[in-house]
Amino acid sequence: MAEEIKPTLENLKEAMASAAEVPAAAAPAADDVAVADTPSTEAIVREPKIDELGRSYATGKRKDAVARVWIKPGPGKIVVNGREVNTYFARPVLQMLVQQPFDVADRGGQYDVYCTVKGGGLSGQAGAVKHGISKALTLYEPALRGVLKKEGFLTRDSRVVERKKYGKRKARRSFQFSKR
Repeated sequence: MAEEIKPTLENLKEAMASAAEVPAAAAPAADDVAVADTPSTEAIVREPKIDELGRSYATGKRKDAVARVWIKPGPGKIVVNGREVNTYFARPVLQMLVQQPFDVADRGGQYDVYCTVKGGGLSGQAGAVKHGISKALTLYEPALRGVLKKEGFLTRDSRVVERKKYGKRKARRSFQFSKR
């Protein structure tokens, strides 16, 4: 059996040696290399995405909540599901959460926001609106992308509630053990 392998190994060595001897004419010259092969050092210039009504649209998500957000230049009025932000998100913490993208980008009071939000609770909805406003701001003013990305506002928080398993009281909590 060792005799059968030996000739094939020699054949492989010969084939590899012949492949290494490539004629110089087959190799491309340095002048023939295309300019497109070299990496570009230019920064990507993004253009604003604005519809015919002068608005930018984005979708924000958090937990089970999904927010559809439109922004346009204005006095800074925020409407959520047809109500003012102060009445829809009554807690000051949630109002602050919605205002964060404008505060970080120094654009407070410069944009009107109209959004509809569905699903989840108030906390998740406020996070979804914040995510949507951040994405819409980057579409309206692409220069703000770096500032908002650094703060983590463009990243969707993917944490969701774990599902309940059978044989358990909650997702992981077992029923109380009873010895007798």
